[in-house]
Amino acid sequence: MNKLMVLSLTALLTGCFKIGPDYIRPEVDTPKQWRFAESDARKNATELKWWEQLGDPVLNRLVDQSVRGNLDLKIAVANIEQFMGQYGSTRANLFPQIAGAATYVHGLPSSAGLPSGAGGDSLSSGTNSSEIDYAQLGAGMNWELDVWGRLRRANEAARADLLGQEAIKRAVILTLVSEVAQTYITLRELDKNLEITQNIVKSLGEELRIAKSRFNEGYSSELELEQADSEYQRRSAYIPMYEQQIAITENALNVLLGHNPGPIPRGLTLDELKFPVVPAGLPSDLLAQRPDIQQAEQQLIAANARIGVARAQYFPQIALTGSVGQMSMQVATLFTPGANFWSVGSTLLTPIFTAGKIAGQVQSAEAVQKAAVANYRRSIISGFREFENALVSTNKTKVQKEIQGKRVNAVQNYFNLSRIRYDEGYTDYITVLDSIRQLFDAQIELVQVQSANFTATISLYRAMGGGWIIQEEKAANLPKPKDAAFFP
Repeated sequence: MNKLMVLSLTALLTGCFKIGPDYIRPEVDTPKQWRFAESDARKNATELKWWEQLGDPVLNRLVDQSVRGNLDLKIAVANIEQFMGQYGSTRANLFPQIAGAATYVHGLPSSAGLPSGAGGDSLSSGTNSSEIDYAQLGAGMNWELDVWGRLRRANEAARADLLGQEAIKRAVILTLVSEVAQTYITLRELDKNLEITQNIVKSLGEELRIAKSRFNEGYSSELELEQADSEYQRRSAYIPMYEQQIAITENALNVLLGHNPGPIPRGLTLDELKFPVVPAGLPSDLLAQRPDIQQAEQQLIAANARIGVARAQYFPQIALTGSVGQMSMQVATLFTPGANFWSVGSTLLTPIFTAGKIAGQVQSAEAVQKAAVANYRRSIISGFREFENALVSTNKTKVQKEIQGKRVNAVQNYFNLSRIRYDEGYTDYITVLDSIRQLFDAQIELVQVQSANFTATISLYRAMGGGWIIQEEKAANLPKPKDAAFFP
């Protein structure tokens, strides 16, 4: 009864103490509002699959393929499996460790090693009365009682590491979908640039043909002919450049999809893509929705728990031990009632002098925790910066696009008038070439601003995070790690 009371009291004490600081989320100075928030922004827009708002079925398929085939995402999923195993291994230390053992020995010891009268004479006379025949079959137990919470703190840290890997996986999905959409927008921008360039080159080719005819007929000088030829060759050189960039961009997109290099199917043009609504949110939304901030917090939780693991080494480690089984000097009598054995005991190990080893581990753990606090706050500030930058970029590129559209209209009129005035002899050919140059540049810059406006909005969704990450994860049916096992 006394032994039972001691065991009960020990088990009760095991759950009473946890050395080390409990985790408290650090306070963060958050902005009250965003400086460049859109007036028509929509709340909770990040809960939806925002890329579908662009209205391009090809882009939707590319995103689905990337989530199912991207190799970085497969690595992140495998890492979760790894950390789930580490969590299960750490958690196992809270429970008794039981191992089975079997021993059988049969042999003849050296007669020279036996004292006189212990069988040496019988061995020398050829008998085998001193042969050893020993057998044992049983199980042993060792259970460290977590009186000071060292093992529970270690388990807390391992669980935070596991959740941190989950956050990393979601960050990969967030980055992956954003990069697929941005790369697709870049690809459609290059397609549009190539189309504009081909049209300009075609127009310059006609100008060159006319210039040659006028020169041959004596209506224009060789200078005008060379000017037309020079501009034609200059713009023609842009075509292979854009074709090269298109191929490189297609290959980059294939890497995101987990495919070998090759062509990418096209959907809507840049002009046909619909502009997604601008998401609205408070600074607190970023703390809840951004995976990188979630990961940084889990790293902080783990570092905080490991302070308790280090400090608990100052205190005694108490373990219960026990064994049970069968033991006999003859195999034939191994399973008889008299061969039973059992034992129960306990051990206590306490540090006396470690030459500063434990103090160094505590100092190291506390320093890691301080760094984790700084990293958590830096992640939050970086999130605020990215969101604010994306807001102002979305706002200002929208204004740029409107102004650039007006410039294209103005330059188009300039080209038409200069062409008419040249044909009627009121202006020189250099004015026509200047209008062509400005028209080309204005059209290319308009495409660039259109692309930048889409990219800024995508960056805004990326900076915001959102519940769509979990939805996409479920829709892609990504493999889930097996639960930590309780049995081998």
